[in-house]
Amino acid sequence: MAESRVVPRWLRVAFPLPDQLYRHGMGFVLGRRFLRLVHTGRRSGRRYATVLEVVRYDPRMPEFFVVSGFGPRVDWLRNVEAGGAAEVTVGRRTFTASHRRVGAEEAVSVFADYERRNRMIRPIVRRALSWLLGWRYDGSLESRRRMVAQLPMIALHPV
Repeated sequence: MAESRVVPRWLRVAFPLPDQLYRHGMGFVLGRRFLRLVHTGRRSGRRYATVLEVVRYDPRMPEFFVVSGFGPRVDWLRNVEAGGAAEVTVGRRTFTASHRRVGAEEAVSVFADYERRNRMIRPIVRRALSWLLGWRYDGSLESRRRMVAQLPMIALHPV
């Protein structure tokens, strides 16, 4: 498991930007690349918002696939899995969401597809994943399998 790391300054500056766009009614400029998940605290009952990158959108279902980049113990994931209310905003569309945890083989396939579609930023993605995981992620099948075992993938869909 990855040890605790200091978050680089540029990341602390960049992370809040998509949420600020959503807060000011401009989430549509992010298209389907990011979504804003509003979830209810499993203990506090308070509402929280988290912006997540969409690694795949399947319009047939419709489902939005996201990865818990900081592992299985992050609050948004624990809140959603505890059955708290969840609301998703993607662009200008908002819906009450249900979720499912994506199985390992499906997650490997989804992430392989994500890397194929995003060739230009692949080195940045691999570097960021290496930092998050605490080991060198190289995009191989073995690395993907190891990654999805460490970073859960969730599919969100309208209720």
